[in-house]
Amino acid sequence: MARSPTQSPDDARNRPKSRQVGTLTRLWPFLAPYRGQMFLALLALILTASVSLILPMAVRRVVDNFGGDATQLLDKYFAAALGFAALLALGTGLRYALVTRLGERVVADIRKAVFGRMISMSPGFYDNLMTGEVLSRITTDTTLVQSVIGSSVSVALRNVLILIGGLALMLLTSAKLAGLVLLIVPAIIVPIFVLGRRLRGLSRENQDWIAASSGKASEALLSVQTVQAYTHEDLSRDDFDYVTEESFLSACRRITTRAAMTIIVIFLIFTGIVGVLWIGAHDVRDGVMSTGALVQFVIYSVMVAGAVGALSEIWGELQRAAGATERLVELLDAEDRINDPATPLALPSPTRGAIRFEDVTFRYPARPKMAALDHVSLDIPAGETVALVGPSGAGKSTMIQLILRFYDPDSGAVLLDGVDLSQVPRADFRSHIALVPQDPVIFAGSARDNIRFGWPDASDEEVEAAAQAAAAHDFITQLPDGYGSQLGERGVMLSGGQKQRIAIARAILRDAPVLLLDEATSALDAESERLVQEAVDRVSRSRTTIIVAHRLATVKKADRIVVMDQGRIVATGTHDELVAQNGLYARLARLQFTDGLTGA
Repeated sequence: MARSPTQSPDDARNRPKSRQVGTLTRLWPFLAPYRGQMFLALLALILTASVSLILPMAVRRVVDNFGGDATQLLDKYFAAALGFAALLALGTGLRYALVTRLGERVVADIRKAVFGRMISMSPGFYDNLMTGEVLSRITTDTTLVQSVIGSSVSVALRNVLILIGGLALMLLTSAKLAGLVLLIVPAIIVPIFVLGRRLRGLSRENQDWIAASSGKASEALLSVQTVQAYTHEDLSRDDFDYVTEESFLSACRRITTRAAMTIIVIFLIFTGIVGVLWIGAHDVRDGVMSTGALVQFVIYSVMVAGAVGALSEIWGELQRAAGATERLVELLDAEDRINDPATPLALPSPTRGAIRFEDVTFRYPARPKMAALDHVSLDIPAGETVALVGPSGAGKSTMIQLILRFYDPDSGAVLLDGVDLSQVPRADFRSHIALVPQDPVIFAGSARDNIRFGWPDASDEEVEAAAQAAAAHDFITQLPDGYGSQLGERGVMLSGGQKQRIAIARAILRDAPVLLLDEATSALDAESERLVQEAVDRVSRSRTTIIVAHRLATVKKADRIVVMDQGRIVATGTHDELVAQNGLYARLARLQFTDGLTGA
């Protein structure tokens, strides 16, 4: 069965392709703050290149004077050679330290910038992008960029200096032989550019497959219990093996192309050197040039050939890094559907928590033909507790997502204290909202840290008070280290009900004027549900509370119950009023209650 991984090369082929390494110029904003370090590295690079170019001149003098009585002169040349070696070693070490440190610093900045951008993207951005893909770009792609900045670029610049300086000194040594060498340069450059362009495309494809592999692994490992429960291990292995094998085959195509380029370039270079040496040997025999001059020319030829060969290798690295840079730039330049307003409005102070939906219609981007909310209008005064009930897919959780402005309505508006949320910076109004999601998120930290996530500055006493209010204190104190116990990745050490009580404690600690409970008690046993419901009743008295629930027993005490169906509000009222209407709510109540419809 053919497969197409999320954000794989299938998607990459639809992206506009840049045709040159010029993409790497997008790294300049990250390099610019470190101009001083770059300048010092350049000086060290020039020093090492200059010393390397001077050494063949000393060799020529030694060769030409070797047969004569010039012992003192030879001693001076060899002493000078030691001095040059010391300068070469110092310059090389200094260059390595500077450029490697620069590479690490820039990559750290890029990773922070990409993560900072990604963590602020709205949930809709991730509808068609796997988090494993993003993680691959932050790790694997930035490693390629680090290799280029911390090594390849400086080596390339050094070889460029060697190439230019070597060619110039070859001309001074023997214009005739240098002219012959220059004749083969076009033959060397052409395959570098032709194969280099193909290499860049293959490098980009390889990185896309690596990212797809990372995405598959991340998805399966984060859901390992479900995978194992449904005996899906073999299929998961097959999926991962497929994308990993494609990554390997893509890498093989890249390696083959790069190897072919290296073979062609090195063969052409050394074929030219052999031909030039043959002609130079005849010139020495005929007395046209000295042996020392030929030796000097040969050394420069080898240096130039080595520089060209190194540049062809580095060109491949630059092509690969250009692909990685493109992928990182895509994340940095990614447009979010949800943005803060250019001219923001401020919420009234203090924020009361009144929420109003004004004729809101909304369709999820992944389901554009199906309205999740259809012309919904609802006014929730500050301090009221409102329950949203209805069958699955009625639009209840969608209203929660619009209040948090994870999405914007297609039409209509959502207002907080009379101000349209789209006109307020997201961080401003979200700081007045506490959320308990249907699937509670537990971070890989201690119980105390997970609760304090709701208010980072809270004291230990305040954390414990929130836990007690959420009926979480007792089970936390029974953990091996109490509030300091590590809960494991995604709260693997806790039951579903315990996770939910941690999330409720987090929301209570936030002490926001708006409290959103999205199926907050769905994973609790009867006793825990009773305790949590009592806590919710207490905290909801002083704030606007919106409860999404399927279990009607949790919403009977709400000030108002809003019944939804197919994205519309079909009824509102108290529990008793809605039961008396004998509508959708009454049918739901019959399914859930066995003690009559009075529901007292």
